[in-house]
Amino acid sequence: MEEVIRLQEQYYILAASSSADDRTRVLKHGDTFAVFGRYGDIVPFGLGEQGLYHAGTRYLSVFDLRLNGKRPLLLSSTVRQDNDLFVVDLTNPDMPLGDDAVFRRDVLHVFRSKFLLDSTCYERLRLTNYGRDALALTLSIRCTADFADIFEVRGMKRICRGRLLPPVSDGGTLVLQYIGLDDVSRQTRIQWSPPPDAIADEQAHFEIALPPQASATVHCTVSCETEQERVALKPYEDAFAVRRSELMTRRSERPQIETGNDEFNAWIGRSTADLEMMLTATAYGIYPYAGVPWFSTAFGRDGIITALELLWLDPSVARGVLAYLAATQATDVNPRQEAEPGKILHETRGGEMAALGEIPFGRYYGSVDATPLFVILAGAYYERTSDRAFIEAIWPNIEAALGWIDSYGDPDRDGFVEYMRHTPEGLVQQGWKDSQDSVFHADGSLAEPPIALCEVQAYAYLAKRRAAQLSHVLGHERQAAGLRDDAERLRERFETLFWCDELSTYVIALDGSKKPCQVRASNAGHCLFGKISSPERAAATARTLLADDMFSGWGIRTLGATEARYNPMSYHNGSLWPHDNALIASGFARYGLTAAANTIFRGLFDLSLFVDLQRMPELVCGFERRPAEGPTQYPVACAPQSWAAAAVFMLLQSSLGISIRAPQRQLVFERAQLPDFLPWVRILNLRVGDATVDLLLERHEFDVAIRVLQRSGDVEIIAVK
Repeated sequence: MEEVIRLQEQYYILAASSSADDRTRVLKHGDTFAVFGRYGDIVPFGLGEQGLYHAGTRYLSVFDLRLNGKRPLLLSSTVRQDNDLFVVDLTNPDMPLGDDAVFRRDVLHVFRSKFLLDSTCYERLRLTNYGRDALALTLSIRCTADFADIFEVRGMKRICRGRLLPPVSDGGTLVLQYIGLDDVSRQTRIQWSPPPDAIADEQAHFEIALPPQASATVHCTVSCETEQERVALKPYEDAFAVRRSELMTRRSERPQIETGNDEFNAWIGRSTADLEMMLTATAYGIYPYAGVPWFSTAFGRDGIITALELLWLDPSVARGVLAYLAATQATDVNPRQEAEPGKILHETRGGEMAALGEIPFGRYYGSVDATPLFVILAGAYYERTSDRAFIEAIWPNIEAALGWIDSYGDPDRDGFVEYMRHTPEGLVQQGWKDSQDSVFHADGSLAEPPIALCEVQAYAYLAKRRAAQLSHVLGHERQAAGLRDDAERLRERFETLFWCDELSTYVIALDGSKKPCQVRASNAGHCLFGKISSPERAAATARTLLADDMFSGWGIRTLGATEARYNPMSYHNGSLWPHDNALIASGFARYGLTAAANTIFRGLFDLSLFVDLQRMPELVCGFERRPAEGPTQYPVACAPQSWAAAAVFMLLQSSLGISIRAPQRQLVFERAQLPDFLPWVRILNLRVGDATVDLLLERHEFDVAIRVLQRSGDVEIIAVK
């Protein structure tokens, strides 16, 4: 049965298999990632996403370990807190040996450890006999590679594919090969040490004899290669030392956060490790790939929002995102790619189907909000770093983005940024809620394009305000004044047409006839993030979003429970997204609504206690919180997902009211108010320009005490009550 189908131009991931296991284990390094079952295997059942992937292609689709032909019993498995190593403990089941003899369970311990480095999965298998008698057994590992493009794994059917070549084995090596229709020769090279006793039918067989209390070790490497890219392998211990060194170097360069709540510390620790794993080196700097498994590549919107969530702690991520997106900014009109001059990338893809043009996503620009968000990030980055030289370097890109907002982004010149797709293969909806049915009227009828989303107008407003500030810094005073005037005209027109007294919030959108879509949705909270709202309407919007039909107890739903298309199990029409909530909490804090921001903070903290590995997923279902129960998981949510992992840092920033004004050398805490689950927070090595500071923040009933533990360099610390 197919488990992923294409439905109305959307890729719908089915979850119909009774053997599906939502607790898969994920590793990632660079452009390589792996999704394993909890046994450490790669098997074709479940949701169908398991595999070893590189550059948009699945290089290993089956890696199945057996003992005397039987699957071992699982004792435990986990990915370590640093995301550097996947470890599995297994034991043998009861296995008949003939003549009524039985190889009794729980005698043999199998310990598996895996990590990724440089397009290769390294594994060490250690088998230990804890019995009183000698053991003789056959360890077998079946290996196959379908070389499926990630979009095939997601469900797209291709008219024809390339050629799978016969497997080649030589001593301790098995090579699986595929010649794609793009004329690229891809191969999976599997090497064992010691060599197997036999390799046949894509299976390696080891005959292992173990005296009592004795151990045997088998090493395996699985390398993803092409004719042009061959992997230079290292011994297991040396390769793992390189992997650890990378992590420790990154960690030493970033501020550290400690709190008086161990469970919150675990959430912070897992989120930090997830982000370290998702950050990928590019020619332009580090970039947070969006999510595993479906979005392990550069996405414009996701990268920008992740960078904004992390900006107060680590501005290097924002610099890498801005540089990458400036380099890939559209310069020509290409309807199939939804490209227009000045527009910022939606996503980029590698793999065979992208190379052949079977999908438009090799470089795709179908995102209405990435372009104003790019300008917002540039302005916020300058305020955080005072890095004028970098802003000057990308200023032509910022101006091109502003040009797109006023021209291609507003084709009817009504002052609002709107979208409609220009290719039948593209996304119907081009805001962050890009499901086909995510924008509709109160009666449930879908909105006709072109569509002007409420949050996109807020982004455009903030983009012009930020660009005006940058123009002033660069000495372009006339341009700065014009941008401020444009922003104010947009704000006034927005308040007139998007506010709905009946809903007590902003409508989700205007349709192609400028008719309001009178629907309560989380999009309105982003209008506070963009600071386009009046203080009175901001407070009313906050009350609406925290009412029972919007706030589930875990966080704010994407859609109100009374709306026509509400479904708590849908992707965008009633589910709950951590990054969405973090942006809304940031918006609350920008209007001094810190207590409201902390209501969201508390809900997501509680949610973090129930999710696997305390890893914040892409989304959860929007069911109402029930006493003594955890949230309802969304079965095909990406985890890790960068903007979900980074949400905790924006939530903490909103709670503490932190802003860093590098040009003025100021660290500001505005109306700081820690939630009740955080008695204190310690922030170490926080950089402001060339200065660093260590801080201790302690919660009081209506206030937060700020103590400076260490200060190096010139930085002023300001507390606004």
